Amino acid sequence: MFVQGPVPGFRLLLVIVLSAILIVADVRFDQVTPVRSAIGTGLAPVHWLGNAPSEFGDWVASLFTTREDLQEENEALQARLLILERRALKYAALASENNELRKLMNSSEVLDDRVIVGEIVAVSPDPFSHEVVINKGSRDGVVVGQAILDANGLMGQVQQASSFTSRVLLVSDSSHAVPVEVVRNGLRAILLGNGDTSALELVHVPDTADIREGDLLVSSGLGGRFPKGYPVAEVGQITKEPGEPFVKIHATPMAELNRSRLVLVVFSPEQDTTGDAGSSPEGPNAGSSAQDGVR
Repeated sequence: MFVQGPVPGFRLLLVIVLSAILIVADVRFDQVTPVRSAIGTGLAPVHWLGNAPSEFGDWVASLFTTREDLQEENEALQARLLILERRALKYAALASENNELRKLMNSSEVLDDRVIVGEIVAVSPDPFSHEVVINKGSRDGVVVGQAILDANGLMGQVQQASSFTSRVLLVSDSSHAVPVEVVRNGLRAILLGNGDTSALELVHVPDTADIREGDLLVSSGLGGRFPKGYPVAEVGQITKEPGEPFVKIHATPMAELNRSRLVLVVFSPEQDTTGDAGSSPEGPNAGSSAQDGVR
């Protein structure tokens, strides 16, 4: 003879009474919190095991990341770094004259230009011509005369633009000249290339001019070629010869003319207005006057 257990109705009543007791104990006396905490701690391994297959799959997938994906990510980060370094360069150059400019112009000067990132793909084999080729052309909005920068300063200007590439004349070329000014006091002069990538010449500076070794030279904006305020060179050796009205000044270019791979093509506000410029990773923020050097 079998012993009959509690009837289903009694078991349901027992569960309801027990639930009510636990609810009252939790709400009124806060007696169930330690139990709930202990249960949560005990279930932690269960949650971990439940997520383990997904995490293991992600880990395995990360082991098989292709070289192309890593290279693409690295190039994107380098391009972003280059843009940020370019911004920092211009902000530093303009900060020293910001207050004076605001007083003279009675307006807030725009501190940014629109740019696109390019890559140097070839170098001219002619030892008497300092030129490089970049992988941006007229289809990207590049036109003759646009300024080219690297992460440290002004490199040169576009000499010729085709559909897919452009030829860039470096500031060190003997036919290149850039109107510059001294950041410290605003003294203006002309910086010439002399065929040496490590040295430039500052000409037509009177022997009475206030210029010192270590002064930073930035593009002045005169001539309407290069944008204003970008670092170009740093004053090096200054030679004063008796009886000569001008001093001989050698300057060191800020841009790494022989080592830079990524460059920035700077667009003028006029190009943005007429729609000649291509798309830019920095957006359509226009800057100071277009480009200020002369070849």
